[in-house]
Formats: sequence, C-alpha cells, structure tokens
Amino acid sequence: MLYTTYLVLVYLQICLLLTLFRVLFYWAKKLYRTKGFNSPRVVVIGKDKNLQKLRRIFDNPEYGYQYMGYFDNVKSNSSSCLGNIESSFNYIFENNAEEVYCMASKLSKAEIQYLMKIADNSLKRIKIIPDNKELFSRTMSLELYGAVPILNLRASPLDLDYSNLIKRIFDILFSSLAILFVLSWLTPIVYILIKLDSKGPLFFKQERHGVNRSVFGCYKFRSMTKSTTSDTQMATKNDVRVTKLGKILRKTSIDELPQFFYVLMGDMSVVGPRPHMVVHTQKYESSVDKYLVRHFLKPGITGLAQIQGCRGEIINRSDIVNRVRYDIFYMEKWSLALDAKIVLLTMYNAIKGEESAY
Repeated sequence: MLYTTYLVLVYLQICLLLTLFRVLFYWAKKLYRTKGFNSPRVVVIGKDKNLQKLRRIFDNPEYGYQYMGYFDNVKSNSSSCLGNIESSFNYIFENNAEEVYCMASKLSKAEIQYLMKIADNSLKRIKIIPDNKELFSRTMSLELYGAVPILNLRASPLDLDYSNLIKRIFDILFSSLAILFVLSWLTPIVYILIKLDSKGPLFFKQERHGVNRSVFGCYKFRSMTKSTTSDTQMATKNDVRVTKLGKILRKTSIDELPQFFYVLMGDMSVVGPRPHMVVHTQKYESSVDKYLVRHFLKPGITGLAQIQGCRGEIINRSDIVNRVRYDIFYMEKWSLALDAKIVLLTMYNAIKGEESAY
C-alpha cells in the first residue's frame, strides 16, 4: 500500500512539473515573439473568407508573424493587396518571404504545383488553405499504409497506443484510490442512510451505451424510489421520484461513485463522455448530427461537457448538441493535463453543489 501511494505521489509530482514547464515555456515563447524574434515573414496568395481569419492570427504579435500582404486577381484599394497572383512569384524572392500561404479556392492545380516547386527549391515554406471547409475543419491525421497516404478524418491523440496506455494507468490508479480510500467507508454509511430514507436496494442498475455503442449495466447509489420509468425518463427539477437523501447524493454526485468499479474493470474511464440511457442513444443518434462520434471513447464518470454545465435534464435541442460538441472536442484534444483539470473542476463542483444536478 505504501509503495502504491509512493508511486502515485511521484506520478502526480511529475505531472505537476511537466505542467509547470509547459506554462513557463509558453509564456517565455510569447514574450520572445512580442519582442520581434522568431517571426517569419509571410504572404498570402489568393483572397477568400479565410483571409480575415488568418489576419487575426498574423496581426497578433504574440503568435510571431510578420504579415507582408496578399495577392489576388481581383483589384483592391487595400494597402495590404500587393498585386495579382502572377506578380507574387517574383515578390516572394525579392522580399525574402519565408512562408507562403495559398488559398486553394483561388489557385489552379498548375499554379499550386508551380508554387510547391519554387518553394522546395528556394528554402520557402508553403502552406495550403483547402477549399473544402466541411472536410478540413475537423482534426485529422495523415497515416501511411506502405506508400499510400491515408487521411484519418476523425483523429484523436487516443488513437496512439501510448496515449491509451497512459490514460489506462491513470484510470487504474485513480479508481483504485477512490475505491480504497472513499468507497470502502462511504458505502456502508450510504447503505444505512438509504435504508432509513426509503425502501429499496442500495444500488440502482441501468443499461447504458458505452464505447462502440456496446451496452453495459451501470450501477449508481439509488437516489430514487422504484419506478417503471427509471430506464426511459431522466430526472427533472422537483422530480417526485427523487428521495430526500437522493437530492443530496445527486447534488454532490456521490451517487455516481460506484462507477469507479467499472473504471477499474475497463468498461469506463474516469474522464470521458457520460454514458446515456439506451433509449436516449436510439433517439439522438438519428436526430443529432455526429452524436455517435462520442462512442469512439469509453464513457466517463465525468467529462468536459459536465464541468461546462452541460448536465442534467435535456430540455432543449441545444442541450444535447452542446454536449456532443464538448465530447468531440475532448476526443480531439485529449491530454493527461486536460483529464487532471476536468477531475479537479469536478471535485470543486461536487463540493460547491451544481444547480443542474437534480
């Protein structure tokens, strides 16, 4: 036990030091760039609606760019318009532009190939802004199957075995500690209180959808009276099914703690998209765009959507849409630091009590 505790403390110290290093490095780089260093000279070839978005980046000194202007065949009185596309080829060399951003929507295939050729032979970096917004506005990764390039259109850091291993180690350590140091003494107390408060078992079991839409039995401390609608109807504000003790259990999220056993067994994660009732998955998978994307991951006891206030009763369509957006963002941006942040904020919210937890 002491050895396990020691390993956990060492692990937490390493995470803290790495986080501190990243923060210090970020601020040092930010200061360095505001002083005019590490700032490549950039030009844009072609003008479409993406140019304005790029300018917000280029014109901010913290990002470290020296924006020189753009080229387009449509005449403009703007001081940042440097001429037509054909004149850009000489300008790049004469003014030592280091990075060239090309709007694919405004350039022909031949022009892009020519720019790639001169960039590769003149130490210039060329970057393409694609014209297919739907395809390229998501997180992607390029994979090589032999010599065949493959675009993975729903990439996640958790696609890597290493990342999955790190997350699994975190899940095992955290769930083990929660079971040993919290559930071991809390469960008997909750059992007594539930028996004094209402008739019924200690646990409530409900079928929910997990990773790859697999069904598993999700256990919680019982917070409601027995009802025929338990597997189909979410708790609502002032729900008569919720017991007096249940209101406290739900407000503090104590009712969710038995799910740490599922984390230890590998059916769930500490952090991930919250598992929904089977009937709700069947309802939303056909009516909410990208709903099933969240099922690429193991469900979590808590998640990014929950700490953002997206929990509890689904009243409006936006309630479920926002949850899906947060879940997809989490999947695409996962990191161990993000998991740690979500866990800490969940603990804070549990102590404070959440308005939407009823």
